[in-house]
Amino acid sequence: MIIDNVYVYTPDKKFVKGGIILKGEQIQAVYEAKDTPKFEEEVFDGNGAYAIPGLIDLHFHGCKGDDFCDGTKEAIGRIAEYEASIGVTAIAPATMTLPVEELEHILEVAAEYKKENTDKRRADLLGINMEGPFISPAKKGAQDERNIIPCNVEICEQFLKASDGLVKFIGIAPEESGEAIDFIKAVKDKVNVSLAHTNADYETAKAAFEAGANHAVHLYNAMPPFSHRAPGVVGAVYDCKHVMPEIICDGIHIHPATVRATFEMMGADRMILISDSMRATGMPDGQYTLGGLDVKVVGKLATLVSDGAIAGSATNLMDCMRTVVKEMGIPLETAVACATMNPAKSLGVYEEYGSITEGKKANIVLLDKDLELQAVIKDGVRL
Repeated sequence: MIIDNVYVYTPDKKFVKGGIILKGEQIQAVYEAKDTPKFEEEVFDGNGAYAIPGLIDLHFHGCKGDDFCDGTKEAIGRIAEYEASIGVTAIAPATMTLPVEELEHILEVAAEYKKENTDKRRADLLGINMEGPFISPAKKGAQDERNIIPCNVEICEQFLKASDGLVKFIGIAPEESGEAIDFIKAVKDKVNVSLAHTNADYETAKAAFEAGANHAVHLYNAMPPFSHRAPGVVGAVYDCKHVMPEIICDGIHIHPATVRATFEMMGADRMILISDSMRATGMPDGQYTLGGLDVKVVGKLATLVSDGAIAGSATNLMDCMRTVVKEMGIPLETAVACATMNPAKSLGVYEEYGSITEGKKANIVLLDKDLELQAVIKDGVRL
């Protein structure tokens, strides 16, 4: 396939007028308009659209009525098909805080799905982001407190084995266990350790990052506030430049001014846009569940029925990217990198995903000038 007459998003975060040559499931070449070759095969006219890499959501729970923790291959397939249809062509769904045995089953099912799935209409399952169960009751948010346990190396190893290596992130609240630093040192070479649903102060969080933790789950949410005398986890993330923080930009979780300030403070090279979407995404308003808890959804706002706490989002990653550009003032060139390149690097798959580069997967999304979806190409095939 030849995609011509588009503004191609380049690895140096610019848009250049030109086109893309696809061969099978890979990108064969990228060219500028001034160097347009003569084609003997059919050309897809992009009509001046933006051509960006397929988005990668490395933290979300579900959509269209399904949740990753439903623990069935059918649910994962439907989730992956919806995500691809809206331009999210690769995913790393998140687990909730559930009993260990139930989590192991969910991970085993995901591993089986990964081995069996060949459907190009579905987003690629690149990994799993374990948000629990090693978290803090004080910052549980929409997680079920009954299933929270201290971080444990043996249990972590069970998760890695059950998922056949698919678990890419394991979240912990380092203040909840005197063994947290030892835990991080024991597993950091096998899985990315993130700080998640944690009440850690600055010193505790910084010690965890210095021990090898390298990721922060939905910055600002489910962690202490960033203040002038107690900078908390946010301050520790700033000071530890190897840490890549997730951020939810659905217009509900974080004020636009805070989003802008955070991009300036942290630097766009390590910010990762996530959706944190739950099963109500793409569905009508109503009552749903998340991690076994009842959730009320009205518009983009999802809250626990029990106490009104925000319970994930009802917004997909493509809409989050639009929101961060159109309503929060983040440049499109920056937003695209934070939804493609940065998550690919965090997942360790940048050699195959995350940019429109010769030899990489032919997962490409075309957007018009209003950032509305024009086409999705998955593995070289237009969906």
